[in-house]
Amino acid sequence: MSESIKRICTLTGRSVKEIIRDPISIVFLIGLPLAMEILFYLIFHSMTDQFEMKYLAPGIVVFSQAFISLFSGLLISLDRAGSFLVRLFVSKAKPYEFIFGYALALFPIAIVQSILFFVVGGIIDSSLWSVGMIYGILISMVTAIFFGGAGILLGSVCNEKSVGGVASVIIAGQSMLSGMWFPTQGMSKSFLTFMRVLPFKNATMLVQNALNGVNDVFDDFLFPLIIVLAYTATIFIAAIVCFGKKMKNL
Repeated sequence: MSESIKRICTLTGRSVKEIIRDPISIVFLIGLPLAMEILFYLIFHSMTDQFEMKYLAPGIVVFSQAFISLFSGLLISLDRAGSFLVRLFVSKAKPYEFIFGYALALFPIAIVQSILFFVVGGIIDSSLWSVGMIYGILISMVTAIFFGGAGILLGSVCNEKSVGGVASVIIAGQSMLSGMWFPTQGMSKSFLTFMRVLPFKNATMLVQNALNGVNDVFDDFLFPLIIVLAYTATIFIAAIVCFGKKMKNL
């Protein structure tokens, strides 16, 4: 077990170095959502409750995490296209160690995103400064694991040319099926049910309700948490299996 942890830490350190070597992507991951948070609040918050900072800040946190799926997918697919992974595959590292190494390397980005967007939201709207902000930051790490895992799975099965297009489906799903940009009142019951069985709305609800509190513990928190964790577990299992098959084929 100790040897496995050492290999995971080594792989994590290497992935962090690769991420740092691409500062433009990091600026994109953080700068674009931050600009959207500020501009959308200034333009729309007086028109609809949807863009009040107590809903917008956690929504932007989760939306920005959807871009991590694209970032992580490209990172892995480029590693697969080069000779780096070929050299590592001759080591004793197991598929799950590669996957966990990539996932842990994404955590610093997710933490910076979450803290920054909540702090900026608190500067704009002081009502965000509460213990709920701490809960929101903590629970956003759960949603970050889901989106990071989704990107890792895409990078394991797609090449560097196709991963961008496939990852855009996840970004679009988070944008259109989370309810963060528009009120869900008035939608058909069947479509709302469809949204509730997908991870996107549940991920947004988790962080929003962690910040603002819940009325119904099961419906507002436990159910979304179960859905997100179920998708996360499925994605990571699939990523480990697919990555293992790629290793055997080399």
